[in-house]
Amino acid sequence: MTSWQKLPRAAFDLETTGRDPQGARIVTASILLVDGGGAPLEHHEWLADPGIPIPAEAAAIHGVSTEHARHHGQPVAGVVREVGAVLARLFDAGIPVLAFNARYDFTVLAREGERHGVPTPNPRPVLDPFILDKQADRYRRGKRTLTAMCAHYGIEFENAHTSAADVQATLRVAATLAQRFPMLDRPAEELHDSQLVWAERQAANFQEYLRRTDPAAVIECAWPLIPAEVPDKPVPPIGSAATLSDVLTA
Repeated sequence: MTSWQKLPRAAFDLETTGRDPQGARIVTASILLVDGGGAPLEHHEWLADPGIPIPAEAAAIHGVSTEHARHHGQPVAGVVREVGAVLARLFDAGIPVLAFNARYDFTVLAREGERHGVPTPNPRPVLDPFILDKQADRYRRGKRTLTAMCAHYGIEFENAHTSAADVQATLRVAATLAQRFPMLDRPAEELHDSQLVWAERQAANFQEYLRRTDPAAVIECAWPLIPAEVPDKPVPPIGSAATLSDVLTA
């Protein structure tokens, strides 16, 4: 079977109002589709009015203020509908969608869909450079943010923390990983299934590490979509404060 790296693939990224994917609202979204050689085929951009104030902490990272979103953004329900439709078309065609720390972006999209009564697709196949890098080079020290990984692999990354720049960086990082680590140069469906196992294992290992100092630490293991919270049984956010911070400062 042909490797995902030789076929069309897309990248998806959101910028939001907060760190917790269960409650964060969409501010910007980007989807970039490229052909087997990496040439752009489609580039979609959205600016949403999330319907709530954008916290100063989030605005300082992605550069979109509450006032700007209210004056220039589309109603968020429409953005969710359009984003979901593009992703559904890609998944239905078997085109892998790359997303850095995918469990965050796809969970935000799913919760927004439920919030506004808009259907969102089942994310498959998904390729997540965050999971892939941790599996292929598991003992490397240092941060694993998108910015840090671009620096490590010598990839130029301008305008970080904007969804448009992040999708391009995600594609470049993933391509570099596939070139450096043959274990990742495989069909997308096969790699998706492997990531389900790797993501759970990585979360368990990180949880074990944290429990050396915090016996109550819990790390979310679901990937690429975190289930909705159940009353009286909340699903914890992505992980520790450091991991959540990485989501916003990638």
